[in-house]
Amino acid sequence: MANYFVDKVLSYQMRRLSFTLLLPLAGLSACTMQEETSTEHLTTVSLQSQLLSATVVRQVNQLVKTGELDHGAHWLTVNHLALANAKPDKSYLLVSDDGEKLEAMSLSRQSLSRELINKYRHLANFTGFFLDISQQDAKQLLKNRLFVVEAEQDLSRLELSGLSNVQVGEVLDVLYTAGKDDANEVSDFGASISSKGTSFKLWAPTAQAVELLLYNPEEVVTSNNGEFNSEIKPEKIIALTENVKTGVWQTQITSNLFGRYYQYRISLYHPETQRVETLVTTDPYSLSLSANSEFSQVVDLATKRTQPANWQDHVVPEIAHVEDHILYEMHVRDFSASDQKLSSPKHRGKFKAFTEQSSSGIEHLKRLKRAGLTTVHLLPVYDFATVTENPKQVISYRDSVKQVCEKLAKQSVDIEFCRDLSSIDVNKTLMQVLSSYSPSSEQAQALVSDLRRYDDYNWGYDPYHYNVPEGSYATDANGITRIVEFREMVQSLHQLGFRVVMDVVYNHTYQYGLASKSVLDKIVPGYYHRLHPVTGIVEQSTCFTCGNTATERVMMAKLMTDSLVIWARDYKIDGFRFDLMGHQPKSTMLMAREAVRAVDHDTYFYGEGWNFGEVANHQRFEQASQLALGGSEIGTFSDRLRDAVRGGGNNTRDSQGLANGLLLLPNEQQDIANNQEKLQQEYQLRLNQLRVGLAGNLANFDLQSANNRSINSSATNSISTTNQQGLVQPLLGKDIPYGDQPTGYALDPADTINYVSKHDNQTLWDNNQYRLPFATSLSDRVRLHMQSLSYVILGQGIPFIHMGSELIRSKSFLRDSYDYGDWFNRVDFSNQHNYYDIGLPPADKDRDNWPLINRVKAGHQGRDQVSRTEINLSVNHFIELLAIRSSSRLFRLTTEQQIKDKLTFLNTARLGSGDDSPPKLGLVVMKLDDSQGLPVDENVDSIIVIFNLSDTKQVFNYQDAKHYQLHPVHQQSIDLRSRAAKSMEQGFEVPGYTTSVFIRYH
Repeated sequence: MANYFVDKVLSYQMRRLSFTLLLPLAGLSACTMQEETSTEHLTTVSLQSQLLSATVVRQVNQLVKTGELDHGAHWLTVNHLALANAKPDKSYLLVSDDGEKLEAMSLSRQSLSRELINKYRHLANFTGFFLDISQQDAKQLLKNRLFVVEAEQDLSRLELSGLSNVQVGEVLDVLYTAGKDDANEVSDFGASISSKGTSFKLWAPTAQAVELLLYNPEEVVTSNNGEFNSEIKPEKIIALTENVKTGVWQTQITSNLFGRYYQYRISLYHPETQRVETLVTTDPYSLSLSANSEFSQVVDLATKRTQPANWQDHVVPEIAHVEDHILYEMHVRDFSASDQKLSSPKHRGKFKAFTEQSSSGIEHLKRLKRAGLTTVHLLPVYDFATVTENPKQVISYRDSVKQVCEKLAKQSVDIEFCRDLSSIDVNKTLMQVLSSYSPSSEQAQALVSDLRRYDDYNWGYDPYHYNVPEGSYATDANGITRIVEFREMVQSLHQLGFRVVMDVVYNHTYQYGLASKSVLDKIVPGYYHRLHPVTGIVEQSTCFTCGNTATERVMMAKLMTDSLVIWARDYKIDGFRFDLMGHQPKSTMLMAREAVRAVDHDTYFYGEGWNFGEVANHQRFEQASQLALGGSEIGTFSDRLRDAVRGGGNNTRDSQGLANGLLLLPNEQQDIANNQEKLQQEYQLRLNQLRVGLAGNLANFDLQSANNRSINSSATNSISTTNQQGLVQPLLGKDIPYGDQPTGYALDPADTINYVSKHDNQTLWDNNQYRLPFATSLSDRVRLHMQSLSYVILGQGIPFIHMGSELIRSKSFLRDSYDYGDWFNRVDFSNQHNYYDIGLPPADKDRDNWPLINRVKAGHQGRDQVSRTEINLSVNHFIELLAIRSSSRLFRLTTEQQIKDKLTFLNTARLGSGDDSPPKLGLVVMKLDDSQGLPVDENVDSIIVIFNLSDTKQVFNYQDAKHYQLHPVHQQSIDLRSRAAKSMEQGFEVPGYTTSVFIRYH
């Protein structure tokens, strides 16, 4: 950048530039939004333009060299700027550099209005300035390089002491989205086919020129099917015309260009290089792509050419209430990568695997559906950036060693494994080689780690193009095949009776700036991404290598909303799970849901409502975070029940949860002799967090509502607490602490997603092996695993199940398996293996955990190794749980009031009807009483669910127990312990580590 300014000195002197100081008018413009403040006007000066230009350039260059350049200037409205660290004894100028001349405009100090401070909370301490300029001139300036210079108040000397590049995202919204018929009202961005031909529209308000590059489809496909892409020249170049009102560049071509590939070539100032760049990029509104996403393709999603047979007429399953959802999280590749019963090897790891009729995976899904599973949740299936889509380059674990090393050699990739193959049978597959390594060695993880950049695996949380199915999941990544096969997958799942949810990642893009796989930041630099308010660096709190998007901005919110509508309307997606949703405004989420509801009335939105990063605690806007979304019926994952069951933290043996021994089954690190009181307090707290979770995580649920029984979350024995009038004091869900936050935050059961395992962090099985005592029997380990799932399935709110949890799925302790291939991510739907202990997890994620992993494996002495017998037991038990939840609406209450009326916990105090003994350790007793409030189940009077967390049989005294019977599903259970539970005259008897459901019919 420094050389750039040095070069320009000569350029300016040769062209005899003009340098102008434009002064503000005495009055304020009509669109000014501010309070009454005093205004300082700068003094008019007259200087020689040529000398001044050289001086300014030289001083700017010096400021850049000394590192005083920042991005702390923000253009907020047409007439208002905010500046970080403005000094009271300095003057400030807005300077525009269009490559031909420097133009300076004086800035007058003026406090930011309350309205602006409320809108831009993170800039509240910045100094406000007024700029007298028209909208038309502002639009023109935004095509140039802009910076604010700090100067001495005596402008005749013009000695610069600071310089800030200008962030322009906010003013772009004001200029192009605040009025009627603006950019955000444009409904046909991208390439659109109609009776008039094909139109192309791209929002690029800061661009100086935009061209459409059209390519021959045969050349594109031929190149992409080769081993390496060759440079392809455009067949035709068409200049686009800008609509100055909307900032949209567009052209209309009279012919139907279906199937043609295209790109845009854009000339614009880019802040990364501080100069005008000419960039070639794909279309952010692409509907189809070539392999590896190098070219956009013109398609029409409404034509039968892009649809499987009977697409428009196929039946989409419906559910009566949102709370009827049971979500099953799946990864497309994991579903079929290890399936031995596929009809074609071409379907392995592809969308097509879901069209199979009798594969192991499909047969498993059919069993789950018959039991009551409603909804398949697919990890990202839009176009993502990190898997090579060229089959001649990508590595498969079913490739032979010879094939792998040849592919890598052709890409000039050198890995240690391929350097010496003298001791390896090169005809063996990678899977066979990995299977030959000792599970206690580092060999498997080392090879997987070396190959992960070149293999066919990634979770897909690295979005490239939001509106196109991922090409690596198609049998052909070029063109419409991926569209047709994606729709075939959705259609097949619908025909199996499932609703289909799609995992979406609008909170970041894989790359930004001028990186090869950046799109948005090449079209409107600095707009689509959230920047640090002073440094201007793209925020990366949601992804270490990605760039956080600014969904608080209108056109980014529009891109997200338009994308969601495409998936709902054109691909019949029934709901959306949002990655790191707390980084997006609540208002944007609500607006997007309304747009999707217009095309799909019963869609469901849910996501990660975590509160962290540059937006934490509503620093920039009201977030779509856990506590803010109460009552919205946008679900958030609840870490409360999760941690109560699993234990806090990851990769640890230092703490335990209710499912792996807290207090009742302490491991050797708990020192129970000296920590009895502390462990009892933690146990009581975790029990209360579990109870709140079972009650839908409701903020206003009273844990003491059962016959005036009470709970004290910090006491070792729970006793009633009363006020001066002798009435029991309520203890609400929001009164139970979860760190520095309340446990209960939901105001509706649809606000809560309950889970104990999902794609990231250790699987449920692996987590338990970290924490369980060494002497725990294999049988008890499996029972604790199964019981963990019962909390999720039988609780209020919406259950969420990680694919394979019912199969006791393991990832060999791997914490984050996002791109560690089929070896660590396998799932076996034939129930033969759970893939536990197949090698130490990769060093990049888990090296520090290797000593602990080796220690716990040695201590368990094989009691952590399951066989087909244990896997079958777990699967069948899970299916029984699904059937029980589906048997009564009492497990799926739809309002806060219903839960408050009908759900109580019976063993929370010393005194109470039918049980005068102290609460027994290891029992959670939940009653669902349909005689309270309006009835929801015409056949059932009430249900009592007893979770016995202890290893021994327990009796819960209850005077009406004789009127209940063991649930019919339990009576026929494959699990003999589940059958052994019984109701008696004095109460209920439940075996150890068993969840039992008792039912009273009308």
